[in-house]
Amino acid sequence: MKSTPFNTETDLATTPFSEEHLALASELKRAGLPWKPHVGCFVWDRDALIEASSPFPNRIYFILNLGHFLRHFETSGNIAEKLVWMPTWHQARLLCRYYGIHSQELHSVWLAAGDIEPGQELVNVYRLLLKKLQKS
Repeated sequence: MKSTPFNTETDLATTPFSEEHLALASELKRAGLPWKPHVGCFVWDRDALIEASSPFPNRIYFILNLGHFLRHFETSGNIAEKLVWMPTWHQARLLCRYYGIHSQELHSVWLAAGDIEPGQELVNVYRLLLKKLQKS
């Protein structure tokens, strides 16, 4: 069965995948954000290691079946090493809780930003997480 690619002009994105999100997710990985690959995660294949085309822009994949990724990369460790985890809004908020970033701090960032574009909220959460990781 041939996959149907994401159409950026007509389809509504499930979660943002802008260049800024990709760059920040890559920085989070370099800063040591721990991640155990599992079902329900979006990942970025920045080095184009996966031959199958992605249904999302920018070589973003969704782990629906971990076994498929394990057949390609052999171990969870290899998946985590070679792909970049793109935490969703919910996952990023859970990470904030884990790292002690309180809702008040998030709220103040959003108030300071004013009326922001869709997806910018997640960028702001990624930035807060990155600051926290760089301090530790």
